[in-house]
Amino acid sequence: MCTTMNLYDTDSIWGIVMKALVHDGKGSISLQDRPKPSIKEPSDALVRVTRSTICTSDLHILKGAVPRAVPNTVLGHEFVGVIEEVGSAITDLKPGDRVAVNCETFCGECYFCKRGWVNNCEHGGWELGCCINGCQAEYVRVPFAGNTCTSIPDSVSDEDALFLGDILATGWWGANIADIEEGSTVAVIGAGPVGLTTMMCARLKNPAQIIALDIDDKRLLLASEQGLADKTINPKTINPVNNSLDALEAVVKVLTHGRGADSVIEAAGGNNTFDMAWRIARPNATVVLSAMYEQPQVLPLPYMYGKNLTFKTGGVDASGLDEVMALIEQGKLDTSRLISKRYALNNIVEAYRAFETHEDDCLKVVITPWEDD
Repeated sequence: MCTTMNLYDTDSIWGIVMKALVHDGKGSISLQDRPKPSIKEPSDALVRVTRSTICTSDLHILKGAVPRAVPNTVLGHEFVGVIEEVGSAITDLKPGDRVAVNCETFCGECYFCKRGWVNNCEHGGWELGCCINGCQAEYVRVPFAGNTCTSIPDSVSDEDALFLGDILATGWWGANIADIEEGSTVAVIGAGPVGLTTMMCARLKNPAQIIALDIDDKRLLLASEQGLADKTINPKTINPVNNSLDALEAVVKVLTHGRGADSVIEAAGGNNTFDMAWRIARPNATVVLSAMYEQPQVLPLPYMYGKNLTFKTGGVDASGLDEVMALIEQGKLDTSRLISKRYALNNIVEAYRAFETHEDDCLKVVITPWEDD
């Protein structure tokens, strides 16, 4: 709950503070009193956060794998909330509206935005929780709110819409650019939250089969039981001795008439998953890299020669989310199965620990509002 404090910040309401999770740029996080944000630009909105979550990208920031991340910033970019106030340029949102907020802020007018490449917006991109204060707090200032916020229909709950702006947007983007044809084979590397939403979105394109690859048998079982994957492969069980990809490549070829996968979407970001992606792809396939990597990856061109692969890399161009919201409302995309645990904002540090360690097979945690004693 917001309290009074004798503190002034140019982006904040004078004298009012809120609870927020802050990282120090050295791998540590702490729950702090921070100034409540306020409208700074005419295109801003002030949003009261009703649900947020933790993303693997937040962990990448803590590990120093996101060089552009600004220390002493409130973390978080995946959330829903209620509009509290809007800037003078906002005409399609009003106080009281429920919204899901895009992980990327974008102006809609620059060279890149006009072509749908909002990740490269000249005035935005991935800002929230990275370069400016994010959503793991009671309130957040959202730039370019008219583009960044998607209205939530009355029939859709906050938790149903929670993942729209990031992992579901990433899955939608990955499936859309993977050149998936009806009757084709799609391989998705990683059965974590992004991998599972990618399978959900790929399924809408009616491939003949989706092959899920992960080293966690429980996640593979979930993908199979939920109808997201037709075949599952644990690479560790194929060649547990030397971790060679030769045997895995052979297994995928058996499942694909000797060719390899028509489309491969790499959503894991593991030590060898980039190599895995191009190895299991057929010649002339499309390989989408939606994962974030903590280490540089090597493109072994001599070994790839003649395979004629098309690579498409992240980050996600998270535009067109009205269409995705409509699919949620129609029941065609259901992410409720990803929710493992819920924590009040009071206990968000503990939530980070549970999420990072996969405690009790944790997939996603939901952060609910601050609870007063």
